[in-house]
Amino acid sequence: MRKGCAGVWGRGAVVAQAADKPTTARQCVFAIVGSFVRIVLPGALSRCVVSPATCDTRHMNTNTVPPDYAGHRFPPEIIAHAVWRYFRFTRSFREVEELLAERGVIVTYESVRRWCGKFGQGYANALRRRPRPGDTWQLDEVFIRINGRTHFLWRAVDQHGAVLDILVQPRRDKRAAVKFLRTLLKGLRYVPRVVITDKLPSYGTAKHEVLPRVEHRQHKRLNNRAEHAHQPTRARARRMRRCKSPGHAQRFLAAYGPLATHCRPCRHRLTATTSRATRTARCATWRAVTGTPALA
Repeated sequence: MRKGCAGVWGRGAVVAQAADKPTTARQCVFAIVGSFVRIVLPGALSRCVVSPATCDTRHMNTNTVPPDYAGHRFPPEIIAHAVWRYFRFTRSFREVEELLAERGVIVTYESVRRWCGKFGQGYANALRRRPRPGDTWQLDEVFIRINGRTHFLWRAVDQHGAVLDILVQPRRDKRAAVKFLRTLLKGLRYVPRVVITDKLPSYGTAKHEVLPRVEHRQHKRLNNRAEHAHQPTRARARRMRRCKSPGHAQRFLAAYGPLATHCRPCRHRLTATTSRATRTARCATWRAVTGTPALA
């Protein structure tokens, strides 16, 4: 009986027999069930794919670990404030240095640049996870010139205008679209309900390969929210005199998109009371993400 069980269940039954040493048929069945729960079931659950019918955004991880400021001479409040000034307003590193010097904080622009490069992406990732993204994604791409060559900036936003992700690629074919969709889904525990794009053929083929069960809409002017999300990037690129390389564009825009969206709610659509409440809530979220205390 025990030899037959080992032949059917393989490694799990052998481990169960060696550990429990069942002597009866009943104990052998219990050993098989226990080995299945301990060995086979966790592996099957880890390989399962979430389907649109069972996705639940309530189980999305929104816990944020504060960044590590160890080894820095300045306190976290100054570092977070410098990063916020650079990404929130159209300022250069030297202008942020002057603004901090006016407040009595003597720091070089090179330190501001390193702070933005070290903590900016971490802040953006935390802000992207905290307000749960919507289930309607709008995708769009726009061309940018980097060192005389044309690249394409892929951007995804939800129905609320929050930037989900940004990717700079040299092409906009099917392979680039598939890579962008997989980048969007990386680390998520749910899939969108609807994907809205323009009429670029690459979106349709990539969607059928990556998200075959998700509804796809390509009607005219449906993705205007994603197209309008490129405007702040265009203005900032002109202020920066364009990006120096594709890597520089990816590093900056990946952090700039979520940070700028978080700091700029749709003020023209809100009343004064709602706008103040939204600003207070987002400031509290910013303090939680950066690990800085609230103002007295």
